[in-house]
Amino acid sequence: MTHMPLTGDGDPGAFSIDPDPPARAAGSLVSENEFSCHCCYDVLVDPTTLNCGHSFCRHCLAQWWESSRKNECPECRDKWEGFPKVNILLRDAVLKFFPGDVRRRREEIQLNPKITRSLQAFRKYGEEQASRGARLSGPRVQGGGFFSGVLTALTCVAVMLLVYHWSSREAEQDLLVHKPVTKWTAEEVTLWLEQLGPWASLYKDRFLQEHVNGRLLMMLGDEEFSHQPYSMENHSHRKAVLAELERVKALGVKPPQNLWEYKAVNAGKSLFLLYAMKSSPRLTLLYLYLFDYANTFLPFMHTCCLGGKADPEEEDVLTKSLLEEPSWRQWTEFLVKFCLLPYQLIAEFAWDWLAVHYWTSRFVIVNAMLLSLLEGFALWRLWVRSELRTLPQRMWSHFWKVSMQGVAVAIVWPVIPQFVCNCLFYWALYFNPIINIDLVVQQVLRLDTRMP
Repeated sequence: MTHMPLTGDGDPGAFSIDPDPPARAAGSLVSENEFSCHCCYDVLVDPTTLNCGHSFCRHCLAQWWESSRKNECPECRDKWEGFPKVNILLRDAVLKFFPGDVRRRREEIQLNPKITRSLQAFRKYGEEQASRGARLSGPRVQGGGFFSGVLTALTCVAVMLLVYHWSSREAEQDLLVHKPVTKWTAEEVTLWLEQLGPWASLYKDRFLQEHVNGRLLMMLGDEEFSHQPYSMENHSHRKAVLAELERVKALGVKPPQNLWEYKAVNAGKSLFLLYAMKSSPRLTLLYLYLFDYANTFLPFMHTCCLGGKADPEEEDVLTKSLLEEPSWRQWTEFLVKFCLLPYQLIAEFAWDWLAVHYWTSRFVIVNAMLLSLLEGFALWRLWVRSELRTLPQRMWSHFWKVSMQGVAVAIVWPVIPQFVCNCLFYWALYFNPIINIDLVVQQVLRLDTRMP
């Protein structure tokens, strides 16, 4: 026997059959708060449930993702994997209990272009995730693991062979930077003279005819160079040779005059400068100014900032050799570029060395351009998100991070094998531009998703 539900106010005679008891019970128990979004605190529209179990309006989740670019729950910050879908069961329930509110909210969403753009960007991101997942789960990747591993191994072997080859070339080229000047032969003296510049080849034969070795070179001065048999009548050439000779006397060896010679003499510093210039150019230039002013900062500044000199080619010989103090115009140009475009200073320095390092300079220039674009994208994101006020805090955090990394490198550096250091050096020099190209493309694609 089935017991029918009774209705009434306690009067035994006022009994009737309730035609839809479940719907009536639901109407008395369900409230709007139980089906509200925790982002907008309104009735859920196209509710999307994440891995953590929290549900949000589809457009609220899209706006959160667009502003943060993080796959995190807006409430508990748990990361969600894949691409979240609309919870169909929850959507139908909300539509059944609150049809008027859902209809009103959907009309508001359609009339808001900002929300529409966020939904389009979120949908495009989902399509990219789906296509990427299809590629990863395709038969080519499943069956190509062995070949991929072989290719990776061959690439590593090729990199090590290149490092060994380059290291051998460096050992041949940096002989004079390690050999005392008193032991130089006449041929090595002429080699040192040729590296001062194209103009120095005018005097090569004269030095060979006189058999000028290292000991004799140390005794030569302005008077000897200006008369026979050397006859350096050009005053600028004579001053450049004397200035470089003074540096040789002070060091006892030939000072480094190109990238490979500088790396041979300052292996640890060159690796530090290569990585530091990439990640923090302003702090690195400040470090050079404070701790390596004469040997590194002044040549760098004279190369990058000519300061409006009338004849830069004539001044180039003297400036690089004498390392004179920069003019106020040079300081002005340097400070402007230091604050706004620090990577341009690196590119201009590499441009000046194109004749010496043909391909290497081009890699450095391209990498500097890419790093400038990445820095511009980072500032643009801060501007769009209205987070410029956090810039001082970010700068301090970056300064602290770079400082700790420098201390760690200084501690670990003595125990790192030279071959490993060479691998790190050439990787940062030749392979980082390829990585930065991919990063720039990703930033451009993200920028494209924000456009209407």
